[in-house]
Amino acid sequence: MTWSEMQPLLNQGLVDTVYMVGWSTLIAALGGLPLGVLLVLTDRGGMLRNTVVNKVVGAIVNVGRSLPFIILLVALIPFTKLLVGTFIGPTAAIVPLAIGAIPFFARLVETAIREVDHGLVEAVQSMGGGTRTTVFKVLLPQALPSLVAGLTTTVIVLLGYSAMAGAVGGGGLGDLALTYGYQRFETGLMLATVGVLIVLVTLVQLIGDLAVRLLTRQERKAG
Repeated sequence: MTWSEMQPLLNQGLVDTVYMVGWSTLIAALGGLPLGVLLVLTDRGGMLRNTVVNKVVGAIVNVGRSLPFIILLVALIPFTKLLVGTFIGPTAAIVPLAIGAIPFFARLVETAIREVDHGLVEAVQSMGGGTRTTVFKVLLPQALPSLVAGLTTTVIVLLGYSAMAGAVGGGGLGDLALTYGYQRFETGLMLATVGVLIVLVTLVQLIGDLAVRLLTRQERKAG
């Protein structure tokens, strides 16, 4: 297969991968952030201490993280078909990608928030600040660099997951590598697909690291 033949396939695969990963990252952030905050707030010593809620949420997150993605991908086929009308294609792949990433990101959020200086939390509480004020004025702003680092890690994991989604016709670079590179023995296309994925991961990591450095610098200036 010549480069002129490979290029449109790679372009479409790249577009599909960015589409899948972009939407699933957004959903993972919207779902994982409140779950991570809830795990901290309901834990022992938390402002909303509730052992039952903490254990239930923790168990759900642990189960979600322990399932291999390829198994989750297949297990969610009926739910995906019910939700979007099909289990094939980039849009369908967003469902298992997002569900798989939510518990992963939730644990990263929990870790980031636990790193916040407890003295700052106590200071806000002593001035009459409630849970909402503490979360939005102290915990999230102070944990922002770590949250961005966690989100960067999540995007990179999702890029790997999206490649696996190609095994069930999820589209994107993974589907391209499987359909052409493996089944049709197009080694050149396979190598090109791997190269594009490496470039994507590298770009995401560089952008994430830059954002973390900028946020950390601003935090130090403000402090």
